[in-house]
Amino acid sequence: MKKIINLKPHKSKIYRHAKNIVELLHSKGKKAFIVGGSVRDTLLGIEPKEYDITTSATPDEVCSYFQNTVEVGASFGVIIVLVGGLKFEVATFRIEENYSDGRHPDKVQYSGEESEDVTRRDFTINGMLYDPISEQVIDYVDGLSDIEKKVVKTIGDPYNRFKEDKLRMMRAIRFSSRLDYEIEKATKNALKQLAKEIVQVSSERIRDELISIITQKNPGKGLSMLSDYGLLKQILPDVEIMKGVAQPPQFHPEGDVFVHTCLVLDKMFKNCSEQVGTELALAGLLHDVGKPPTYTVADRIRFNGHDRIGASMSKKICRKLKLSNKQIERIASLIREHLKFKDVFQMRDSTFKRFVAMDFFDDHMALHLADCQASHGMMGAYEFTKNKLSEFSEEEIKPIPLIKGSDLIMLGFKPGPIFSEILNSVEEMQLEGNLTEKNQAIDFVKANFSLTE
Repeated sequence: MKKIINLKPHKSKIYRHAKNIVELLHSKGKKAFIVGGSVRDTLLGIEPKEYDITTSATPDEVCSYFQNTVEVGASFGVIIVLVGGLKFEVATFRIEENYSDGRHPDKVQYSGEESEDVTRRDFTINGMLYDPISEQVIDYVDGLSDIEKKVVKTIGDPYNRFKEDKLRMMRAIRFSSRLDYEIEKATKNALKQLAKEIVQVSSERIRDELISIITQKNPGKGLSMLSDYGLLKQILPDVEIMKGVAQPPQFHPEGDVFVHTCLVLDKMFKNCSEQVGTELALAGLLHDVGKPPTYTVADRIRFNGHDRIGASMSKKICRKLKLSNKQIERIASLIREHLKFKDVFQMRDSTFKRFVAMDFFDDHMALHLADCQASHGMMGAYEFTKNKLSEFSEEEIKPIPLIKGSDLIMLGFKPGPIFSEILNSVEEMQLEGNLTEKNQAIDFVKANFSLTE
């Protein structure tokens, strides 16, 4: 049954551009509405970050009406309209038939009715339309009621919706955790029964949806739900097996490795003012992935070398998720170094400076902080590092080298392994404050290294 309510929009720059697109389509005699998550978020008082538009205009017509367009999905009725440096997805009203590949419809038939178009969408809370001209929400799918009841429910039969695009199962988790909504019973049953089929989705799409879950509100709940519904063991079995892996209670009163990981994600989200970067979030997710294979019990439960093992495992996991090499190395570094904070009290100045000079050290600090807050709560190493960092300037932490390889050649040294040994020694003395000028460094080399070495 069609429902209509009045709604004042968030009149941001991006909204104004979206409204202008709708108005232009109207001026051409076409129907057009804002649709999807932006309508839901506006109803919830959340300012949308993007706007999608649905229209009776065909893809060819959309391209002819706007100066800058990109035909990313023209065969499925989707055109990207570029306005004011922003992207807007403009889709033609359509009816879809069968999804043999579990993602794309085998056949698309354009429809002149918005009421037919919304029935192909995923969830009721995402299926409402907004007319920016009349400032009215138009609801054909009972989305308003489900927002009021705080439930995530598919439009139509949940088995059909999930069969059409298996990634919708992860999307259900994302909306449920982010909004703190319950998943409706029939939707829940279908999700559990079809969970194994998530592996049919491409690694890239799974990666993007996973990142959305762990970088949004309630990431720990999202991860836990992925496990509860049987999705996690399909997409990240190395994270699933963290469940039930006990930890020493004196250091981890919160529970097993999986519980700890969920808490780390939650703490990280809060500490980063709800703006967690992809690499940091994935490092938080995988920082203890090396614990299950290194679990031993001696004087107490121990996970010897789990930082090193975890860094290696993270590379394999991230490659499977098709992350870039740069991202993989950054995530592995965060995991490999996350235990070093316990040693900061004993570090020489040169060692400490090298430690804090690591790339993206703010992320190292953020991971360590969340790790402590989600376990024993002892913040000594974090505070010590933070305070000691304030004692040094950027130049003291990353000083310009006093000498280079060319200087060693001038001194008569032949290029080889000795170069690294000499330059590292000079750098260490420089970081300790024992060498401050080039001539001092050259004298140090002459006194400590032989040309015959």
